[in-house]
Amino acid sequence: MKKLTIINGPNLNLLGKREPNIYGSLSFTEFLEEIKQKYTNVEIDYFQSNIEGELIDKLHEVGFNHDGIILNAAAYTHTSVGIGDAIKAIETPVIEVHISNTFNREEFRHQSYVSPNARGVILGFGLQSYELAIQSFIS
Repeated sequence: MKKLTIINGPNLNLLGKREPNIYGSLSFTEFLEEIKQKYTNVEIDYFQSNIEGELIDKLHEVGFNHDGIILNAAAYTHTSVGIGDAIKAIETPVIEVHISNTFNREEFRHQSYVSPNARGVILGFGLQSYELAIQSFIS
């Protein structure tokens, strides 16, 4: 059985409430239950934090013993050299995901410190971006 971890960054704990026109009306907890029921052959762990160092600690923790990491570093994508370095330092492949298409948003969202160190990037498909990342690890 594949073991994957989804790591979400700042403000993603507000999914379902925050800017539903961009992020949708489903909470991540609701979505997570749906994908766990759909992918019963995959162990899916989940971690969310609004704190950069906690995200880095989690990457270090799972980065040597999981089959894959699905990371939505949210705003830290565009600012955190530390998260980019943490991805470079671990062995587990990382797929960077974003709910929105960051390239049709503000200019500062076009820069990613995650992408150069990620196995791939999926963005703009809403919560389905996470499911596409799961599929990339199991196909």
